[in-house]
Amino acid sequence: MKKAVIFIPIAALVMMASLQGHAQPGPLEAGENIAVVSTQYGKVRGYIDDGIYAFKGIPYAKADRFMPPQAPDKWDGVRQTTIFGPQVMQGNAQTWKGQGDVNFGLQFNIEAMDEKESFVLNVWSKGINDDKKRPVWVWIHGGGFAGGSANQLPFFNGRTLAEKGDIVVVSVNHRLNLLGYIDLRGLGGKYSDSVNLGQQDLVAALQWVHDNIENFGGDPGTVTINGQSGGGGKVNTLLAMPSAVGLFHRAIIQSGSLTFDMKGEDSKAFGLAFAAALGVTPENPEKLNDYSYDELIDAGELASNILGPKGSGSMGRYIPTVDGKYLPQNPMSDPLSEFSKDIEILVGTNLNEFTYSDRAIITPKSMEEVKLKLSVKYGSENADKIINLYQKAYPEDDQPQHILTFDSHVRAGAIKQAISKFEQGGSAVYTYLFTWQSPVNDGSLGAAHGMELPFMFNNIAMARTLTGGGTDAYELADKVSSAWINFVKTGNPNSENLPEWGPYNPEDGATMIFDNDCKVLNNHDTALIKFVSSFPVPLFGSR
Repeated sequence: MKKAVIFIPIAALVMMASLQGHAQPGPLEAGENIAVVSTQYGKVRGYIDDGIYAFKGIPYAKADRFMPPQAPDKWDGVRQTTIFGPQVMQGNAQTWKGQGDVNFGLQFNIEAMDEKESFVLNVWSKGINDDKKRPVWVWIHGGGFAGGSANQLPFFNGRTLAEKGDIVVVSVNHRLNLLGYIDLRGLGGKYSDSVNLGQQDLVAALQWVHDNIENFGGDPGTVTINGQSGGGGKVNTLLAMPSAVGLFHRAIIQSGSLTFDMKGEDSKAFGLAFAAALGVTPENPEKLNDYSYDELIDAGELASNILGPKGSGSMGRYIPTVDGKYLPQNPMSDPLSEFSKDIEILVGTNLNEFTYSDRAIITPKSMEEVKLKLSVKYGSENADKIINLYQKAYPEDDQPQHILTFDSHVRAGAIKQAISKFEQGGSAVYTYLFTWQSPVNDGSLGAAHGMELPFMFNNIAMARTLTGGGTDAYELADKVSSAWINFVKTGNPNSENLPEWGPYNPEDGATMIFDNDCKVLNNHDTALIKFVSSFPVPLFGSR
């Protein structure tokens, strides 16, 4: 009996190999006359990675300590830009030292730090100097307002998105923590504009994109800014900054729709207390340059101890502040800034978000155990209601421990932002919820904070420790990245491999659920989020 011969089209084989992450990369080209592009400040040389042009560590600005950014110095000849520049000064938060499922999953890059040389950005593009106007996507990293970098995670590499979507990908470093977000206006003189410096850096980077991206194959008239976590908060802040008007046209906020206390009088008082801790006054402000970064941080901690928690906000004292000039209002205030009215927005969160601080998801729990834990915190009657509301919102979820770890706080912020955007009566807003559960380490992280990142970057092969690298992860990444690419190109995230996804409005509350089975649900968790949000909970919603 003859064996049947099955013929599989070559294209199908290629796709299967790609999904499994086994596709062999193509050649890499680098050399003196390869990938050379002119900028306003001089020529840069990158390299070609399997057909995609890559430029890393391009200077977009310079700045003295605590001063607003200025245009970078011009250079002669061709500047080599083939490796990532240093990250900005920060603590060890982004190295996540020690063992743990989070550390294993995210695999943070440990980078050199520099105060002067870290005003850099990176670019990936399918073509250069070709007069094609590709949509531009600018990635703003997370890490709160205190840490992180454009290269903090391996899967922040923009090559895959640039290739798949034929878009220009840009990622950027900017000042953080005390160097980026302290308010020194109280010192007067040359420090009168020393506020929101990290945000001013981002505006400078966007200005560089506007002025230079055409030579990298990009369209300065079609720019999308996108950030996750603290990066989402920075995107929200840019939406309310007059100096950023016209430099971007769409915005994506991932797990970053949080309200911060940004009162200018408090931030100015803290800045003066910080200066006083160093012996700096309006009469001798130049002394600020005499101290090391660590000494500055120590002075900031001393000032915090003296002033107490007032005005510190939920993310500490180093956050954007309403200064009346660079930031006229809180970005999450109602009504939203008029600057954002014509900006299309995509906003969403993850189902479990901060499982990092509550490891209940690690070990499966019975419904009795779940009810007991909820009863201790909320009372037995409220525990029953939370369980019932969760089961109505997610009737297919048969894992009781998920009831202890679903996020209500960040999701509530995203819904609030979507409603405010709808009520503004301008461009559309789309919402999503990422619910895919990672199988790695016994499902300990679930759909945790940042789990969606390798999916929208379409870089599952670089995130196997976080996602497991199974076929389902590759298939979902194709859907999520397609939605991001289409939004960057058109302001509409709909794609052929997703169900019809309409703009958000409070009446039907359309939310795209990203999971193995992607679907649109309508106000499915409104009652759940409203009820749980009525209780005082920590910032990250650990229960």
